Amino acid sequence: MITVVGSINLDLIANVERLPAAGETVPGSTFRTAPGGKGANQALAAARAGGKVRMVGAVGKDAFATEALALLREGGVDLSGVREAAAATGVALIFVDRHGENVIVVVAGANGTVLPGDLAKADFRKGDVVLLQHEVPLETVETALDSARKAGARSILNTAPFRPEAAHLLAQADHVVANETEFDLYADALGLAGDDRESRMRAFAAETGRIVVVTLGGDGVVAVEANRVLRVPALSVTPVDTVGAGDTFCGYLAAGLSEGLPLERALARAAAAGSLACTKHGAQPSIPSRSEVDAALKTA
Repeated sequence: MITVVGSINLDLIANVERLPAAGETVPGSTFRTAPGGKGANQALAAARAGGKVRMVGAVGKDAFATEALALLREGGVDLSGVREAAAATGVALIFVDRHGENVIVVVAGANGTVLPGDLAKADFRKGDVVLLQHEVPLETVETALDSARKAGARSILNTAPFRPEAAHLLAQADHVVANETEFDLYADALGLAGDDRESRMRAFAAETGRIVVVTLGGDGVVAVEANRVLRVPALSVTPVDTVGAGDTFCGYLAAGLSEGLPLERALARAAAAGSLACTKHGAQPSIPSRSEVDAALKTA
């Protein structure tokens, strides 16, 4: 079982020629809505990768909740751990430019009400995978990490978004997944030794005994496990929308580890899935199926 504890949003997406500067208004070309939230995105990705997935989170008692949960329901994700809150369903306001780059503002809403008591329905067990991010209260993330460790479950902490007060949590997760910017910021916050990113990754792995994975966009992925460095390339694609690519990577990584794949194979499949997610619009609509990923890996 893969249990994802995290955020559930409705994404409000506008396409623009270029991203606005501070104080500037720019015209948009299209607008659409799509289910999102880092937790929900990762849960759906793990399900599309073939995993058995349970979601723990919260939505509001509003019209946005139905759409926010629609693809999770369609994907067979267990939603028994999703609670209705008095607060509004979380939203993400997203601008995407013609190169596929984006800026995002997230309003937590009901996600801010996901507290340690909500983990009672999670029922972590030995051999499970627990996947977490930083879009719900950090006390909940820390409690989940502790509960997973006590149960003998494997934990994956996606360190997005960057929150300096969360730096101490990285050493509590079995696997840490960050993009390059996030890792550099956490490395500074933790005072990791080293002259470059890879040496600081080595320092983190040596000090904590944990596995650290850094995603590099089109340059692929690098991971450090004890004294071993793994490098996995991304697929060569023309991106149209990078929203959700990192979440797709995390969900596929969780599914691969849950299946018992060696780390290098799990990383390769996750990197391919993340690349394919950049070729379609939207966070959840862009998540590829396992068959699409397997076909892409065969022809890469």
